[in-house]
Amino acid sequence: MTTANKITITRILLIPVFVLLAVYYGESVQNGQPQEGLRVAAILVFVVAALSDGIDGYLARRYNQRSRLGEILDPIADKGLLLTAILTLTFSDWQFRFPTWFPVLVIGRDLVILTGAAVLQVVNGHLDVRPSLLGKASTATQMIALAWIMFQLPHSSWPVWIAGIVTFVSMIGYVADGIQRLHKGGHGNPRT
Repeated sequence: MTTANKITITRILLIPVFVLLAVYYGESVQNGQPQEGLRVAAILVFVVAALSDGIDGYLARRYNQRSRLGEILDPIADKGLLLTAILTLTFSDWQFRFPTWFPVLVIGRDLVILTGAAVLQVVNGHLDVRPSLLGKASTATQMIALAWIMFQLPHSSWPVWIAGIVTFVSMIGYVADGIQRLHKGGHGNPRT
């Protein structure tokens, strides 16, 4: 168990803490007595969890602590934090919330990517995982939209729409890349 893996596991354990704080804040808003301390605590927990992603990655690279466990846990922690935060801020009663289409798009994109990865693994016999620039931009814009919602900034629809568009375009990019990989593997041509 490397230090990097311990940090990743801590990030996973912070997810339910964030959810509880966010949900209880939403309930306080619904009751007409917003407890801003809960919102601030939720933001702090989210920020600590998000920053820990960079720290565990740095430790893994810098001190040669890369491990198979870390390769599995890190994406689970990243996606778990992001999706949980998006879902929580869609269905909790915060002043500004995500529209329902946003988590549907984000989860739909991830399902398309997972399905495509499974197909490539089965058909091509191997899978070379490469995050794309559009995929990274999608994550970055989703994080910006999350921050916008959590900080309750006005005009929250703009960052959400931008994140939605970038997320959709990244999904198209991954599908195009998957089709190209199938063709390179000789699976795009009809059997003779």
